[in-house]
Parts: sequence; C-alpha cells; structure tokens
Amino acid sequence: MLHVYAASWCPHCTRTIEFLQKHGIAFTYIEIENQPGEVIEKIIQVNGGDEWVVPTLEYKGKWREGRLYDEMTLLSDLQALGVPV
Repeated sequence: MLHVYAASWCPHCTRTIEFLQKHGIAFTYIEIENQPGEVIEKIIQVNGGDEWVVPTLEYKGKWREGRLYDEMTLLSDLQALGVPV
C-alpha cells in the first residue's frame, strides 16, 4: 500500500491526494503533524536531514521525498516506486 505523509493545510498534498483518487490508486493518508517522533525523524531523514517536507511517499520500503506538485513528475515517480498506475 502506498503511504502518503501529508499535512491537511498543504496545497501540494491536497493536489497529490486528488491525483491518486482520480487515478484509482489506493493509499493510506498519514497526517504528519499527528505522528510520533520516530516517524517524524524518518521523514526528516528521507528529505535530506534538515526538516520534514510533505507530501512524502513510501511504497514497499521505497521513498519519494516531499516535492511540489507536478502531475507528470508525480506519475513518473510513482512508476519508479513500482506503484501500479
């Protein structure tokens, strides 16, 4: 299952989630601000070690760091993670 670490106030998260729903891609939404310290630390690590950035995606142990929403980049990144699209 694709995990989407996101924040409800983040427009790039909202657009990413809308993209996933539109394309019928199953995912689990994880509100980053409600996560314990170890989850936050992992998201920080995935994003270069300075701070957490959303939306950060994880699929079967493969990670995509937080990025600005761009449909074509998101599609390409999902394919690279192995997400069936």
